[in-house]
Amino acid sequence: MQHTFKMPDAFVILLAIAGMCYAISYIAVPGQFIDMENASTVSLAQFVRAEGPLPVPIFGTDSDVGLVNILFEGLVSGDRNGAAIGVIAFILITGGAFGVLMQTKAIDNGILALIGSTTKIDWLFIPCLFITFALGGAIFGMGEEAIAFCIVLFPIMKKLGYNAQVTVLVTYVATQIGFAVSPMNPFSIAIAQSIAQLPVFSGAQYRTIIAAIFIVSGLVFTCRYAAQIRSNRSQEHNYRAQSLDITDKLLLAAFFMVISWVIYGVTIKGYYIAELASQFFVLAIVVAIIAKIGKRQSIDQSVTAFKKGSAELLPAALLVGLAKGLVILLGGGSLSELSLLNTLLFHAASVISNVPDIVAAWCMYLFQSIFNFFVSSGSGQAAITMPIMAPLADLLGVSRQTAVLAFQLGDGLTNIIIPTSASLIGCLGVVKLSWSEWANFIWRFMLFLFALASLCVITAHIINYQ
Repeated sequence: MQHTFKMPDAFVILLAIAGMCYAISYIAVPGQFIDMENASTVSLAQFVRAEGPLPVPIFGTDSDVGLVNILFEGLVSGDRNGAAIGVIAFILITGGAFGVLMQTKAIDNGILALIGSTTKIDWLFIPCLFITFALGGAIFGMGEEAIAFCIVLFPIMKKLGYNAQVTVLVTYVATQIGFAVSPMNPFSIAIAQSIAQLPVFSGAQYRTIIAAIFIVSGLVFTCRYAAQIRSNRSQEHNYRAQSLDITDKLLLAAFFMVISWVIYGVTIKGYYIAELASQFFVLAIVVAIIAKIGKRQSIDQSVTAFKKGSAELLPAALLVGLAKGLVILLGGGSLSELSLLNTLLFHAASVISNVPDIVAAWCMYLFQSIFNFFVSSGSGQAAITMPIMAPLADLLGVSRQTAVLAFQLGDGLTNIIIPTSASLIGCLGVVKLSWSEWANFIWRFMLFLFALASLCVITAHIINYQ
């Protein structure tokens, strides 16, 4: 019998990595960077090691994180606006809200009505969505918000003959490509450039060219795959005319009003996950009331639907906590505190400092791509790595602008595949796609993006990108 390789579940992968980190903690010596008054001038000379390894205990205490309690520590870490507890709460509340809405069947009825009236222009559907979400990632750092839109669009995609992969491509992947190549992303490039003592949003011309190339590449890949999927499923979908009653119209109106409110909040008011969660909870309440008045479902049935919707996203929420717990196990993300992550950063920078400048520029991109596995937050990775990479670039003859570009591409693009990305796991969870299935699907495209990004970084060095 022929056996085919199957990628392990993301939970298994993260637990295996946690076990390796536990073993390494008995050998590797954690370190920290001292004299951090001026973070922009951190150098390798400021790195100091502990007197010896600080083994991670198996069982945690009130003050120490242990191997077997990384899930708990990860689940309760952060604050209401960040990983992991904030993201987890957002995932569960949003899943519950859409559980209530989906049980009313208003979305299904609206989709059938929409398909029946737009059969001649539905070829614009995928390109418009991809470009819209790419711009969202580029302009205001859209990431976690894609989870909610995956919930909204997944049933629409299925009705149109597409699958879960297409849903994630036009939402989350589009946002991350936009995020990675943006000339004006406030959550990564602005922070990285300020740390590197560069004018904020400088070098926009070259980044705009790169953005156009990457977005078009992602769009072409998505459209070709979507056309292939729809062609294969063309015989599976027989649409019938669908009329909407007054309850359907009220439910859909409430839904679109809340979505408009969300877009307004994100783009104009700067809302983040705490406010977004509240908006979707309002959606659940309004939908439950309308469904009750329209005799579509009782309040008790709406409550049950909310619980069910939240429960379906519980695996994704647990993965978010486990990923964060892994970072905590390694000592956290502060340069000034002892951690194995700081040791990793120091040794990587030391290796980069010993290679030719053009190779060093590419190695910076490679390092940022790998480091993003442990710190998938753009602003967090910038705060940890750029204080060292910026002065290191000066020593290597690499422009600081190129160092920032290497960070930007390494941070953004790998979010498309790494299992430690809370946003990715959330999106996969709502479309019921396992991480292993996603990795088997996307890895070839990721290799293409990696090669394209490598070319962009090397070109930036050759032209002395400033």
